[in-house]
Amino acid sequence: MSPHELHRWLVWGMFGLAAVTLIAVKVITAPYGRHAREGFGPTLPNRVGWILMECPAVLAFGAFFALGSQRAELVPLLFLGFWLLHYVPRAFVFPFRLRTAGKRMPLLVAMSGFTFNVFNAWLNARWISELGSYGADWLGDPRFALGALLFVAGWLINQHADHVLINLRPPGETGYRIPRGGLYRYVTCPNYLGELITWTGWAVMTWSLPGLAFAIYTLANLGPRAADNHRWYHEKFPDYPRERRALVPFVW
Repeated sequence: MSPHELHRWLVWGMFGLAAVTLIAVKVITAPYGRHAREGFGPTLPNRVGWILMECPAVLAFGAFFALGSQRAELVPLLFLGFWLLHYVPRAFVFPFRLRTAGKRMPLLVAMSGFTFNVFNAWLNARWISELGSYGADWLGDPRFALGALLFVAGWLINQHADHVLINLRPPGETGYRIPRGGLYRYVTCPNYLGELITWTGWAVMTWSLPGLAFAIYTLANLGPRAADNHRWYHEKFPDYPRERRALVPFVW
């Protein structure tokens, strides 16, 4: 089997994983964050769990990218920059901004995220630095421009939404409040909406099957969790805004 064939089969495996994940997270809400609960084995501090989950998206992606024959070319390097724009803060800044004193995460959740991020890093880094074909003229392609615009827009939405959540309560307070401002006016989970837009932008910008598989997986993973969060807020806060949707403004 050639490297291209192996990669293609594993990409199709990612589409299959998205389907399995969609079913799994609709049946069992992942036990971290506001949905944390006992019964899922050993745990570790929340901050450590986040770093463990996300660090392969930086370290493994960088290593796989560096092995590609196109690693020094302009467009692949720009793709690398976009990827790291999202994941460096996610892996090494965001966990230290969280006010998670005393909160813990199941090791199972952290290791599942770690494994997925290694797999996804290989699929996407291998494509953009070795198996894909991106000459300098790709920068003038409308797909690159549209994808880059979506990526940055999603990233900004995600950053703002996280900022609102992190600063929702003063230091030392551990309870939950209703987030307000920005896209929280319209949806419960603008942070998830931002991620979905970001990786849709990546799929368009790279115009690749691995990028599309990741975008679909993101929807399969975060869509049901957004619905769970939306239901949780309505159960916890009787005055929760009824006009808000879970993930997509005015739609769902």
